[in-house]
Amino acid sequence: MKILKFLLFIISFSFLHTNSFSDINSEARYIILQDHYSGKILYEKDADTKIYPASMTKIMTSIVAFDLIKKGEASLDELITISEKAWRLSQSGYSSMFILLNDQVTVEDLLKGIIIVSGNDACVALAEGLSGSEEDFVLLMNEKAAEIGMENTNFNNSSGINDPNNYSTVRDILKMSRYMIENYPDYYSYFKDTTFTWDRTGGDPITQGNRNPLLYKNIGVDGIKTGFLTVEKYSLAASLLSGKRRVTFVGSGFNTKNSRSRESAKILNWGIKKFDTIRVAKKDEIIANLNVWLGKKNKVDVVASEDIYLTIPKRKKKTIKAIVEYDGPIEAPIEKGDKVGVLNVYISDELNKQIDILSAEDIKKSNIFSRLFKSLNYLVWGDA
Repeated sequence: MKILKFLLFIISFSFLHTNSFSDINSEARYIILQDHYSGKILYEKDADTKIYPASMTKIMTSIVAFDLIKKGEASLDELITISEKAWRLSQSGYSSMFILLNDQVTVEDLLKGIIIVSGNDACVALAEGLSGSEEDFVLLMNEKAAEIGMENTNFNNSSGINDPNNYSTVRDILKMSRYMIENYPDYYSYFKDTTFTWDRTGGDPITQGNRNPLLYKNIGVDGIKTGFLTVEKYSLAASLLSGKRRVTFVGSGFNTKNSRSRESAKILNWGIKKFDTIRVAKKDEIIANLNVWLGKKNKVDVVASEDIYLTIPKRKKKTIKAIVEYDGPIEAPIEKGDKVGVLNVYISDELNKQIDILSAEDIKKSNIFSRLFKSLNYLVWGDA
């Protein structure tokens, strides 16, 4: 056997723009911007400095609830009885969905009250209803934070209300936002709803708008969560979908609501306009067929073991090359899922990424007569 390589494709790009990171000029103290599909960080500023996440905490509250629903330990139509602790938050001047003491509210309505109108009362009610106490629910929040790689975060309540022990970074909030978008796309649709009408038992219906200002700008933003604390000023996690691209941004330390809205939109649009993202390979999608030795088929279809997206600055000329490398021909039998080679991806002749390629099918050995014929043919003609 010998190492065989073949070029899957070459893509060249040449763009005219010459803009650089200096285009980002924001009063926000902490910023991070990411291409969602490639994972490439397009811009960051003090992204690992500790901040108080305020109501962006509610993203994790929602994730934990969605996890419990996925596991079958909760359901959207489950009724939760409102405690005095949760009810008092609706009377204290904080953002609220205005739940009523001893009322029974569905998990879905509480989630909409959290996601759309940022109800702190809804957070406590949901936490108590799903875990018995807010404190026990917060344990789940911190376990989930560790699971998804939030390295500089600690949650101490479910709402983000003032607490020095409730802290994070914009990088960690980005990880949390990306997890939500990737793992719960159906539930993520709640984040783009612009209004929520809470039809209270024993009270008049209350309609409130989503606090995310970018949802009203018609620029493609479909989430995710605002925040405000006096010490932290205004913050926002936001995600913008444009065609086949998505960019996600987290900023904190805006001085005003207006600057948060204006500058966040500018940064998101900058990420779309100044970069392109190319899909090199899609997980489980056939990318090539490789030679097989002594099998019932002479070729085996192969797939990438994971998605590969590359984000390229538009101001540069780049060449992407994808090269399959394998030790072949591959001897049968081959089982579906077997590693049969690697895919090397180069940008400007520098190795950027290497992933395994897997067999997409089973290939059985050919019968004894066929194998003898092929072996004799090889002895006579060689590896032709």
